[in-house]
Amino acid sequence: MANHESAPSGEVPRRRFLNGFLGGTLTALTAAVVYPVARFLSPPKIAEAVTNSVLACKMSELTETKWKIFPFGSEPGIVIETGPGEYKAFAAMCTHLSCTVQYESESDRIWCACHNGWYDMSGRNVSGPPPHPLEQYEVNVVGDDIFVTRG
Repeated sequence: MANHESAPSGEVPRRRFLNGFLGGTLTALTAAVVYPVARFLSPPKIAEAVTNSVLACKMSELTETKWKIFPFGSEPGIVIETGPGEYKAFAAMCTHLSCTVQYESESDRIWCACHNGWYDMSGRNVSGPPPHPLEQYEVNVVGDDIFVTRG
């Protein structure tokens, strides 16, 4: 006859110990995977410094392309040379789905490549899905520097 001795009191049976150990390990692994994914999907809100005016670029940077995207706080802006010494600046985020717009020199319009939205040189939405005009900024030239200010 086999001798079936039970574990002495105070000792944890081997099977229960392994089940608890594996359960704890799986819980820790799940937390180690889920936590970084959750933090990535909901990034923290970073308070934006109140910036009303920025140095967008230098006039010499616009000699070839006639336009440039520049950072304006946490959003992009676009400055366009409309003529010799004449500049316009707008928010560079399409009002449809916030894609970054670009200047199309052949048609003299601002274009959003995401869904083929078009704006005129006053920032008005003229074609495609954009529901609202672009925000226009004030442009000041000091020497070779082009400063853009929120209106």
